[in-house]
Amino acid sequence: MTVELLLRKNCHLCEEAAAVLDELNVRFERVDIDAQPALAALYADWVPVVLIDGHEIARAPVERTRLRAALAGATTSNKS
Repeated sequence: MTVELLLRKNCHLCEEAAAVLDELNVRFERVDIDAQPALAALYADWVPVVLIDGHEIARAPVERTRLRAALAGATTSNKS
């Protein structure tokens, strides 16, 4: 399972989302959308965004409970 956090520098909501992923002991990659024009165009006003295996599972604001449920669902579907 690959988890990515799409974010921007100096974004407090992005840092909060990273903290939630850390609290849930999720290994994730930080992806700065401003370094990738296609992502910046797609997610300009919607960061942070959490992707699992390329599929969006959460968008600002990232809520701990919903994120935990989405991660549990992704883990279960990966076992099938």
